[in-house]
Amino acid sequence: MPGTRPRLVVSLLDEAQEFQRFQAEDARRQAVASGVDVQILYAENNPILQIQQLYKTMQGDARPDAIIVETVTGEGLERVARAAVRANIGWVLINRQVPYLAALRQMHPDLPIGSVSTDQLEIGRLQGRQFRALVPSLEGFILYVQGPPDTSAAQQRLAGATEALKGTRLELKVVDGQWTDDSSEVAVRRWLRLKKYDTHRPAVVGCQNDHMAFGARRALMGVEAAADLARIPLTGVDGLPESGQRLVKVGQLAATVVVPSNTGPAIRLLADRLVRGAAFPAETLLAPASYPDMATLASPTSAWRRPASSM
Repeated sequence: MPGTRPRLVVSLLDEAQEFQRFQAEDARRQAVASGVDVQILYAENNPILQIQQLYKTMQGDARPDAIIVETVTGEGLERVARAAVRANIGWVLINRQVPYLAALRQMHPDLPIGSVSTDQLEIGRLQGRQFRALVPSLEGFILYVQGPPDTSAAQQRLAGATEALKGTRLELKVVDGQWTDDSSEVAVRRWLRLKKYDTHRPAVVGCQNDHMAFGARRALMGVEAAADLARIPLTGVDGLPESGQRLVKVGQLAATVVVPSNTGPAIRLLADRLVRGAAFPAETLLAPASYPDMATLASPTSAWRRPASSM
């Protein structure tokens, strides 16, 4: 109908996660600026619930013009995506790279189909460079807490960190988390029970997001007779001003990687397509940034060298 505002649905992982709330706020802000309506859904980190929510959205009377989704599972919900495009609904993944999108774009050139992500490889590379700055000897090991290993974001961050450590004697020892602080605390506590830290301490504990860094810190601080574990530098990813960046400033995190929201750019691109008829790109990559910058991180006076206070 002429004059009808485009309607978009944004499906995110879990409202309890600060970065997901940040993305929701960005989506609402950009929707107002772009002249579209937006509905936010949270999947509570439950893939079945996310699928149910999306099918309900597609089967309702007021179907959206496009769905923006960060899938709980790493495979990107191909069956749901195909159902969406059959219903003439655009499909945009955020922070996921999956092969089926190319085929969908070819089969449905009239629909906005693609992905909007932060450059996950570069996130990993930046974190690897942070490890190098934090360990001038370039030897030892990094206890590395990754997100769900079936997700492209976790895989690419690990690949980028591994690439950045080439030519050093720094080794990544990987344990798996689920993007949450509780999952990271469990993973690090499980590793600590091996008692290998009695003779081999991590040079750094690196986590693929700031929430997992919080959980890792709780695990390290809970070890009796090993108080110096709490002084091991921790790094994370997301870098929101009031959480990751603030904790770097007070010395509780050594560094973080600042990740921009993907929802706002996705909505802007969809508005350009739905309102103005512009082409929708197959892939959009956003640039991350180190916080603090590498020169500051390598300085002897950087915050990570100060005794860490309890969180």
